Amino acid sequence: MLEVDQLSCMRGDVILFRGLSFRLEGGSLLHVAGRNGSGKTSLLRMLCGLMLPEAGEIRWRGKPIRSQREEYHGELLYVGHANAVKDEFSPMENLRVACAVAGRDVSEDQALEALGAIGLAHRLELDARHLSQGQRRRVALARLLLADTVPLWILDEPFTALDVAAVGLLAQTIEDHLRRGGSVIYTTHQDVDLEAPTLQRLDVGDFAPC
Repeated sequence: MLEVDQLSCMRGDVILFRGLSFRLEGGSLLHVAGRNGSGKTSLLRMLCGLMLPEAGEIRWRGKPIRSQREEYHGELLYVGHANAVKDEFSPMENLRVACAVAGRDVSEDQALEALGAIGLAHRLELDARHLSQGQRRRVALARLLLADTVPLWILDEPFTALDVAAVGLLAQTIEDHLRRGGSVIYTTHQDVDLEAPTLQRLDVGDFAPC
């Protein structure tokens, strides 16, 4: 599904990594690891088409993502390290707007079900500015519960600021997606066991220049 061929990333005058390659098939879970500053988030942003590599190519279903930007983004869900939650919007408004921007029409009932499942049923009327960091993270992650038909999930530190119950729910959601044949690429500094038909690990530091 996803092919990454000889990617290089430069920040300023420094090459973070080069020659980075991998393939990802349906049902695969890829854990992107590496020390802080090694280029993990930059790699994820490249995979989403939000940042251009210094060299190399990313292909989706055999075609470069730059030649099929709209189609590729329709088959991708990205949750970044920042929650991208607007302070003046309620959880419901944030969720529906995020889905609409991604081209997915979500009804109020569907949004209510997702927010309830992720533990925000009693916070629906609050503006996001009054939510804790963990609750704001749940608002962002509620998108996953509405994206079961989106084949590729790219998640940057998805478990950050979550309590034990929310970590368990998110892990189950990811595993369900993988069993349906979806693929997930993620970073994390937390020790979370995830089961998948195919497990891969990529350390960005292995591709740093000598």
